[in-house]
Amino acid sequence: MAKYRQGRINEEIQREMTSILRRVKDPRVSDTFISVTAADCTADLKYAKIYYSALSGDPKEIAKGLKAATGFIRRELARSLNLRITPELTFLPDSSIAYGAHIASILEGLDISPEEDEAEEAGDGND
Repeated sequence: MAKYRQGRINEEIQREMTSILRRVKDPRVSDTFISVTAADCTADLKYAKIYYSALSGDPKEIAKGLKAATGFIRRELARSLNLRITPELTFLPDSSIAYGAHIASILEGLDISPEEDEAEEAGDGND
């Protein structure tokens, strides 16, 4: 399978998963704001990893809710996508948003005065 086709399928799965998760009735999933950050499907389309991030709620309870709703989500995904095989879904928490916020807070905490910054920029061209 061509790499661009797999990329298109991943994007389509991610887009459909966003709308499907809004229809899940499990309170562990519906009461929290879950966003699908990425989908990674294998080349044979049998398995798919769904990366998600949640702004609120207990991460363990959200994972349990998603695991319990996997059958419903997979059925809805099969209805919306026109694929010969509907992949088995695995939900993985994505910590990249929290990691980015942590790095941003570290960068905000750095104490660099404007004079030091200008001196470093002027000195960079002479090396």
